Amino acid sequence: MESRVLFSSQFNLPVNRTRESSVAPVTLSRNVLSFSLRNPVNRFSMRIGPLVKAASFTPLEVKCDGSREEPVRKKLAVFVSGGGSNFKKIHEGCIGGLVKGDVVLLVTNKKDCGGAEYARSHGIPVLVYPKAKRESSDGLSATELVDVLREYGVDFVLLAGYLKLIPVELVQAFPKRILNIHPALLPAFGGKGLYGIRVHKAVLASGARYSGPTIHFVDEEYDTGRILAQSTVRVSANDTPEELAKRVLDEEHKLYVEVVAAICEERIKWREDGVPLIQSKENPDEYY
Repeated sequence: MESRVLFSSQFNLPVNRTRESSVAPVTLSRNVLSFSLRNPVNRFSMRIGPLVKAASFTPLEVKCDGSREEPVRKKLAVFVSGGGSNFKKIHEGCIGGLVKGDVVLLVTNKKDCGGAEYARSHGIPVLVYPKAKRESSDGLSATELVDVLREYGVDFVLLAGYLKLIPVELVQAFPKRILNIHPALLPAFGGKGLYGIRVHKAVLASGARYSGPTIHFVDEEYDTGRILAQSTVRVSANDTPEELAKRVLDEEHKLYVEVVAAICEERIKWREDGVPLIQSKENPDEYY
């Protein structure tokens, strides 16, 4: 039996009330957006440890009639390098109402990848980062990337199979607002060069009995940021890397949507000792 395990680690959720900005598309070059800037379970769920109450948090605003103010829909930028299956699930969650947010930008280092094609087909602007070495006319610099994200009013950056190291400028501009999903239980099986099928081969070679996705905050290194959530998948005795990869990916699709929904609903709360907790949607007095 597979079981869902959610862990919480460090996250700081600022109340971001960015002004509306304008980014005007100008021309399309090789299917890449050019622009100018203007300044104006329901499966079995297992929780680790007892449920605890957060020491303090900012509650939803209460209107004069006693109803609670709903959080403003968040603006999301998703980064991909390949097919973007997690990106698609998050986008579907936004459209279907599971996620109170909207994907306003897709950033990729491979302009013709499946994730980029999906974004274009759904009217989502596609940006290239970093600049291609042999095509100096395409792509953004790190500074330009940060400027565009700010002009679009992006609240959170979600890495979904993006294989390039995030620039320091972006980490500093969006502190504790960048998430990544990794196909193994960090801190094991992470770091530079451990991605895709390589991760699953390493898990099987280690003899680990469990694997599963990890969602963590992004810092300036590969896979070293604070862990926010994890979900477990049992490793079978005769698993191939491909079989394990498929089961882990199925868990990724569920877990990432759940965590993005919690962030967009401002359900990440801080305990006094600095440990962040995810507030239960069904019972607001419970945290995990």
